[in-house]
Amino acid sequence: MSQPVPMLTTDGRFAYEAAGDPGAIPLIFLHGIGGAARAWRRQLATFGDRFRAIAWDMPGYGGSAPLASVSIDALAEALQQFIAQLGVSRPVLIGHSIGGMIVQKWLVQFPKLARAVVLAQTSPAFGKADGDWQKSFIAARLGPLDRGETMRSLAPSLVKELVGDDPDPNGMEIARECMGSVPEASYRAMMLALIGFDQRSTLGTISVPTLLLSGLKDNNAPAAMMAKTATFIPGAEYVELPCVGHLANLERPEAFDEALGRFLNSLATKA
Repeated sequence: MSQPVPMLTTDGRFAYEAAGDPGAIPLIFLHGIGGAARAWRRQLATFGDRFRAIAWDMPGYGGSAPLASVSIDALAEALQQFIAQLGVSRPVLIGHSIGGMIVQKWLVQFPKLARAVVLAQTSPAFGKADGDWQKSFIAARLGPLDRGETMRSLAPSLVKELVGDDPDPNGMEIARECMGSVPEASYRAMMLALIGFDQRSTLGTISVPTLLLSGLKDNNAPAAMMAKTATFIPGAEYVELPCVGHLANLERPEAFDEALGRFLNSLATKA
């Protein structure tokens, strides 16, 4: 089985890891605000025997160049540029957290270019910029940095707050390492990019096979919210993982991979 290989796109803007036959159906994994391409290594190993499994470093992360101005719109445009650089067609996009928001925005711009999408532990809206919940969310995450903490010092507590019951120890080590390595400027920019995000009105226009994957113990993208979201997407499948918080692919990689594998198998039967 192929192992992930660190790579750069030909324009040098995007770093990514990949495994599998370049001619196979492409799977593109998009990490969350505290993640990195390497957070998906278990999935690249699992699915690289059947697919071209690819995980990017979001702009401003790892070896990927930052954007001049960060927004979900700009990140969706960057995703399309990344896909074009790879030269792949009809990918399956698997977006976690803000990665899932980027996928939703990308689908509005390019509704027919994906083979299918997986929205993992994400939301169709962050809400009003002046809303109390939104303001307290941002303040809770950026306040410690304002007071002199670093991403490295905050990583253990940030990760602990995100996960559910008895997470995989190896996965938690990866989660802390990824979170601690996020550039502070990128973390701040991505947090602020969430403000005002709202794709609820476009859920009904999603026309490709869609899986929504939630964790029962996820406080950032609550399972009940994700279940409701699924009802607005035509033909969407909804899967809820028990005991899991916000980092399913690292907390319970076997359960995550099984759910994703079932969805991918169902696509094959429909093809």
